Amino acid sequence: MNIRFDLPAELSASAPPEARGLARDEVRLLVASPSGVHHTVFSALGAHLRPGDLLVVNTSGTLPAAVDAVRSGRPVVVHFASPLDDGGWVVELRAPGGPLLDGRPGEVLELPGGASLTLRSPVTERLWRASVAVEGPVPGFLATAGRPIRYGYVPRAWPLSDYQTVFAREPGSAEMPSAARPFTTELVTRLVTDGVLFAPLLLHTGVSSPEADEPPQPERFRVPATTAALVSWVRSRGGRVIAVGTTAARALESAFAGGEVRAAEGWTDLVLGPDHPARVVDGIVTGLHAPEASHLLLLEAVAGRDRVQRAYDAAVERRYLWHEFGDVSLLLRR
Repeated sequence: MNIRFDLPAELSASAPPEARGLARDEVRLLVASPSGVHHTVFSALGAHLRPGDLLVVNTSGTLPAAVDAVRSGRPVVVHFASPLDDGGWVVELRAPGGPLLDGRPGEVLELPGGASLTLRSPVTERLWRASVAVEGPVPGFLATAGRPIRYGYVPRAWPLSDYQTVFAREPGSAEMPSAARPFTTELVTRLVTDGVLFAPLLLHTGVSSPEADEPPQPERFRVPATTAALVSWVRSRGGRVIAVGTTAARALESAFAGGEVRAAEGWTDLVLGPDHPARVVDGIVTGLHAPEASHLLLLEAVAGRDRVQRAYDAAVERRYLWHEFGDVSLLLRR
């Protein structure tokens, strides 16, 4: 049975915490561990970590991946999800009410500045492989024509800087790897001083699927050799490997082979869940996910169903805030 809870609409964070008078690291933190459920603030994260623990962070930066388009004379929005190896892109067509599911192969949409997009073949009911005719690389086009993807619970636009984490180095994510958003340079410095280790990897996120119970789509990732070696070193000494976000967890577990994490890159279609538990990750720093999100199965694969259920029951009871601008949890298996 999956994690079950009811999410009141008013618990969806509608703006960045800075707009609510908080610093990034002043959002609430729910910690669920073998000792129970604890409530604190994110700036106190270090109190729940040990010297020698390893935080693995995603260095992907967020693209302004939402672009206005014209489809048969009517305005729509195109979400650019992932670049394909052949130069095309996976895209989603959206209207104010949600995704548009009536696309047709060969259909052409007009983009700003004389650019265009041609649907080629479906990936899922709502995602399409498409050819994009723009001047220069598509990320450059997005930089001038796009804006950050946002959903109905965020009623107004916010600048791209509000969708970047302190670790962002390489733009490529359609949506922010938001678990790392509460980290600040000051907090990272304090954690390092206390003996907590950090290691980078890369996973470019596609678009989420708030409307349906869909598994995550294939995503491009890279685990460097130095990160793989550090993970092995920490594990050999009994330290905990803690993924900062479901993206970091998916990348790490995708690089697990022959009993260890190895340097790896490419596309991952790995879906973690009760039938495929985590083999590397001992804990995860993560935002709070909607009731129908496939990410809940990944959390269950890391921390176990009962612990995740208790965490979400407590988050609803204590009125934590959900989604990319909301509060955060630390789920620990040990």
